[in-house]
Amino acid sequence: MDNPSDTRAETERNFGPQPLDALMLQLGLDNHALVAASQEPLTHKAVQRARKGRRLTPRMRQRIADALHRAATLKDARPERPWYPRELFNY
Repeated sequence: MDNPSDTRAETERNFGPQPLDALMLQLGLDNHALVAASQEPLTHKAVQRARKGRRLTPRMRQRIADALHRAATLKDARPERPWYPRELFNY
């Protein structure tokens, strides 16, 4: 039988779809667009984890936010200001 503490730990790491996911869909961006636009190391797996709500480090959340801003700019959907991680993630 499953250990109840395992379920609780899993719940604390997974927060469900994030605002980042909805924003990327609205802008017509896929995971590869963020990876390609990033000026720092960023993987497709990290972007997917971010979209699905898996807990990321504060530094990785900032990388994702920076890559999103750059990808939107490259797609001519220039945002009025950069997005902050607190706007893209609900944890």
